[in-house]
Amino acid sequence: MPHLTSTEIAGRIEDLYGAPLADLEVHTQDQPPGMLSALLGMHDDLALAEHSIDVHRDHIARLLHPERQIGPHEVSHLLDGSRRLAEAVAVRDAQTKSVLAVLQSLARVPAPAPPSPTPAPSLPAPPLPAQSTAHSR
Repeated sequence: MPHLTSTEIAGRIEDLYGAPLADLEVHTQDQPPGMLSALLGMHDDLALAEHSIDVHRDHIARLLHPERQIGPHEVSHLLDGSRRLAEAVAVRDAQTKSVLAVLQSLARVPAPAPPSPTPAPSLPAPPLPAQSTAHSR
């Protein structure tokens, strides 16, 4: 499965709906829940998971700094941070998989073609001369 960021997913949603994400979010506020609001919610969850990954990765990096001593207190923080990081990665992967499946099942509907000009009504064909049933002499 390709790893797409929330920014790339946002671009795909914008391409699908033909509008910037901010405009789409405003639009959904006035509409009943539907596919667009579901996609936007999945995108938000994905962005939150990515942020959580960054926070926990940075926290672990600070705890593992080479000049820092690792004692019993730090070990519990490392374990907790590692668990939280793993959870955030799992959420990100699940959200990415779900939103990609939904996006792949949808296609942008082309704009309706302008109506073709209706041809002028055709004139009726001229009547054929009546043929007589009498025999000629």
